[in-house]
Amino acid sequence: MNALNNKKWWPYLFIAPSVILLVGFLFYPIANVFILSLQDYNPTKPYANGFTGFDNFTQIFTGDKIFYSTLVISLKWVLSEVILQLLLGLILALLLNQTFRFRGLARAAAFLPWAISGVITATMWSIMFNEHFGVINDLLKRIGFISQNMAWTANPSTAFGSIVTAELWRGIPFFAITLLAAMQNIPGELYESCKVDGGGRWRSFFSITLPFLKDTIILTTLLRAVWEFNNVDLIFTMTGGGPANMTMTLPMYIANQAIKSNNYGYGSALTVIGVILLTIFAALYLKFSGFGKEE
Repeated sequence: MNALNNKKWWPYLFIAPSVILLVGFLFYPIANVFILSLQDYNPTKPYANGFTGFDNFTQIFTGDKIFYSTLVISLKWVLSEVILQLLLGLILALLLNQTFRFRGLARAAAFLPWAISGVITATMWSIMFNEHFGVINDLLKRIGFISQNMAWTANPSTAFGSIVTAELWRGIPFFAITLLAAMQNIPGELYESCKVDGGGRWRSFFSITLPFLKDTIILTTLLRAVWEFNNVDLIFTMTGGGPANMTMTLPMYIANQAIKSNNYGYGSALTVIGVILLTIFAALYLKFSGFGKEE
């Protein structure tokens, strides 16, 4: 009772429920993944489960060729998505920052793809890319770009581009909205001064807009890179990692190993490697990008 009467303990009591929930729903699962990575754990074969040390990691680096291909595909996926989403999102933000009729409606419409779940987005685009009744084939044949229907998500040469296109549609609004919000904080007097000095739109963009958007761009690209690296729902729904593993990213490979093959120990080891790679990437990116530093 004396401890409760001491007011210095009150703040800790107030945050205790949140800390308990955080530990229970975040730190415990993470710790469990690290523990499982050192085991051979298959729920369908309990008699074979047990501690194996670093055997899972040895197998990954020395005997798993698919692992290295998933790293390359994951890198291609993240780079293509983040770069294209940033460029197209910046262009859209600049357009939405202009004054025109129904601007509010246009901004709301631009945000809609981001509000749709990945599974719904994947299903919608799978129908559009469908070989037999998809609208993509119909439009491309009408303009003479193709002569016959194509199975876009089943063809090894077009499957990756198909999922990139679908994810672009969903991801561009994220950059557009965040960059547009940052543009609202740029003082209008700076643009007026630039105009008085004889600067045009390009000069004001590179001298004013981009420098003010620097930290926002760094943070959003980092977040989007992590999110895209961990993207499973859209790829799983559209291609399942195929055809011929051409869209098999590392998280998709982890899902196949753990969920489809019930190899939770091996899947956990792959997850640990993914966490380490993302942590190193985030630390280096923030260090060399100069996030938060004044010019």
